[in-house]
Amino acid sequence: MMEEKRIFDILTTYLKKYPKQDIALAKKDNGIWRKYSIQEYVETTNIISYALIKLGIQKDDKVAIISSNSPEWNILDMAIQQVGAVTVPIYPTISKEDYRVVINNSEAKFVMVEGLCVLNKIEDIINDIPSLKMIYTFVKRGDHPIWDDLLALGRENPNPEELERRKESVGSDDCATIIYTSGTTGTPKGVMLSHANILGQIENLRQTPSPTSKRALSFLPICHAYERMLVYLYQYLGMSVYYAESVATIANDMKEIHPTMMSCVPRLLEKIYIKVKQSGQKQKGLSKAIFYWAMNIADSYTVDGRSLFYNLKRWIADKLVYRKIRKTLGAECFDIVVSGAASIQKNISAFFSAIRMPVFEGYGMTECSPVICVSSRLLHAREAGFVGPALPGVEVKITENGEIICRGHNVMMGYYKQPALTAEVIDQDGWFHTGDLGEFNKYGSLRITGRMKNLFKTSLGKYINPDIIENKFTESGFFENVVVFGENEKFAAALIVPDFSFVKDWCAKHDIKFTTNESVINLKEVKDRLVKEVQKINSFFGDTEKIKRFKFISDEWSTANGILTPTLKVKRSVILQKYQDVINRMYQGGD
Repeated sequence: MMEEKRIFDILTTYLKKYPKQDIALAKKDNGIWRKYSIQEYVETTNIISYALIKLGIQKDDKVAIISSNSPEWNILDMAIQQVGAVTVPIYPTISKEDYRVVINNSEAKFVMVEGLCVLNKIEDIINDIPSLKMIYTFVKRGDHPIWDDLLALGRENPNPEELERRKESVGSDDCATIIYTSGTTGTPKGVMLSHANILGQIENLRQTPSPTSKRALSFLPICHAYERMLVYLYQYLGMSVYYAESVATIANDMKEIHPTMMSCVPRLLEKIYIKVKQSGQKQKGLSKAIFYWAMNIADSYTVDGRSLFYNLKRWIADKLVYRKIRKTLGAECFDIVVSGAASIQKNISAFFSAIRMPVFEGYGMTECSPVICVSSRLLHAREAGFVGPALPGVEVKITENGEIICRGHNVMMGYYKQPALTAEVIDQDGWFHTGDLGEFNKYGSLRITGRMKNLFKTSLGKYINPDIIENKFTESGFFENVVVFGENEKFAAALIVPDFSFVKDWCAKHDIKFTTNESVINLKEVKDRLVKEVQKINSFFGDTEKIKRFKFISDEWSTANGILTPTLKVKRSVILQKYQDVINRMYQGGD
């Protein structure tokens, strides 16, 4: 059992076990890495704690952080918890109205803001938020005090005795953080997680990375439960955490730091896979034949049950092709890639595992701290398309209607100030109802088959699971996002956003001029090719599930415009509202 009882105890363990760690946290800004040793990490955390005490932050007060990933984020988070307060991480990309709801609901007294855009939104609504007393920014933004002022205040007012008293007052069952679900529908809900909730995750995941895994690359939002918990795990294991400067710099960052571990969402792996395959098209003759032979070997990879002949072919493929791919990606040292937040296609998972970037799939949600199931190195505990067995101490079962429910140390304390909503998802026996559909294999590993609320019935009485259809579409390099619908209609239809990067490469190969996204999908040659791809994918489904009508969309779907969640899942309700006229015309026989 772990000795740590509160999340901030991780720092004590880190300092004790790895006192010479000179890169505990690092972030590249303007091309230069800002690194914190474990000594500086702990010292700076204490200084910020002193500042919070001086500012009057009390036990159970709420302190919000609205920022992208950085070492300072971790420092502030630990400092908040050390004084007995509660961290409220908030996405820097949400709307002004969501900020109003979240900050008011959490009753945050203090907020640390990074960007000017976010600050402007907060200033616009500050009169509507009576609890908010202090706004700080990381760099100078108008008249607000900044991070350096907080450091100065802490240095001028050291109070180790009070800090120690505060730390001792925090129990393992106290609320450590309130995380507001990004959600694909509805108003954000504040998920209360205790110190014990999150430490239970670390207890059961600490054996997942190998002892040789020493460098983690982080680029998913740390305000999301998935990435945040993993960053705690990295710290507990004494690993160096490097924050990418941006999503655009990930490739260069990987080549520079040679990470041994990272987490990601499936769409990123899919994009890398597509680009790797495209690189083979540029090769000629024997080299091209060897490349695609090696790709076929990788696509058929399985964790268990490989023959000696397959392993020999893979060894040869590695010498001829895979190691070159790893070098190009800066991925020579990977021990594990954790994929979560959405389903990953079997061939994508198999490919990366085959080229020695082992993919471990996991499943969970914020309300479950967040992991419910995860792949492991145990026999039959890792298979492409499955998210692994339940964590130790977590019960998982499938109800009669196919819903996944779980019970255990990972289940949240509840939704903050919303007991009625809590009672809707946690029953009297303590089972949390996920709303997801799934099934087990014979070894007890779980496969996610869809989302209950996404199921719909056509006017002919046929049930359709759109998740399965959408996942099949996004296996194709031609398509970025797909939303399938047809509630109470005679057939299923879809809105389809092509992957315009892939389409652009296809156009170049076929001597077709690419100008804009909107114009290219109206070119006959391109449209015919996209339609052909739809027909190919339709062939995998029965007549009821086939997409009978569809519309190619040139608009960008992103987190910035509120269509995608921070983990890149499509907000179905937003799509159906935004494109209601387009959908109506599709069913009325129009364009």
